[in-house]
Amino acid sequence: MINISSILILLFLAVTFIQSGYDKTMYWKDNVDWLTGHFAKTPIRNMVPFSLFLILVLELVAGILCISGIIQLLVNNGRSFGLYGAIFSCITLIFLLVGQRLAKDYDGARTIVIYFIPAILATYWLS
Repeated sequence: MINISSILILLFLAVTFIQSGYDKTMYWKDNVDWLTGHFAKTPIRNMVPFSLFLILVLELVAGILCISGIIQLLVNNGRSFGLYGAIFSCITLIFLLVGQRLAKDYDGARTIVIYFIPAILATYWLS
């Protein structure tokens, strides 16, 4: 149980990103429609589908790496996959933060910080 904090935080990040990726995949058109309006007055207004796809890929990579990190911690106490998962989580959240700031959605940006704190903690603990 020495890695319980790392395992729990990786599980939190995995659930967060895999569920979000699932939602984007299953409700692609609804997401594109909503985000097109959300980013209508931003420099990325013409890149919404591509941006959403990029975020989807980042989220899935982060989630899969976090799950792999949990398995690695349990099997051989290794930390590399978990660290990569935490790093990808941070990168994904920074992309999301930039988007919210561009859209001037400061409440949305503030919410992302709530997810960023555990991701940074995971990066620190696993490095």
